[in-house]
Amino acid sequence: MFQSTSYTGTKEENYELLLKQLKALLEDEPDVTANLSNASSLLNQFLEDVNWVGFYLWKDEQLVLGPFQGLPACVRIPSGKGVCGTAVAERSVQRIEDVHAFPGHIACDAASQSEIVVPIFKDKEIFGVLDIDSPSKGRFDEMDEKYLARFVEVIQTYI
Repeated sequence: MFQSTSYTGTKEENYELLLKQLKALLEDEPDVTANLSNASSLLNQFLEDVNWVGFYLWKDEQLVLGPFQGLPACVRIPSGKGVCGTAVAERSVQRIEDVHAFPGHIACDAASQSEIVVPIFKDKEIFGVLDIDSPSKGRFDEMDEKYLARFVEVIQTYI
């Protein structure tokens, strides 16, 4: 059984603990939906100052809403549209300090001010994205980007 953890170390130590927790949650479960559900819950519990944590999955040439924590969200996002679609089109992490300054931003939650999106690959093909929103501008830094990319690397080994 999983119990909520107090993260009392440095930011880097806490992220390392998070990665260990993720591996423990995923290692014996083959179901992708269950794993992504637990991964979004774990991140939502770990991260401070966020208002949406979840996944969009690549289906029929578009991103489709997957497991998440937060308010109801946009269901479908085309490649190249918004921060998530840009992450897919460019096949790269998008760390946006001010979503209102991002051309074509899709506002699913008016409270969101900053966003980070990490693409997920399976066999070198796009599988989906991890999307995290914050109600604060500039919420995500280089360390968040580094460790959220590692978080996705762990997920990629279980899909």
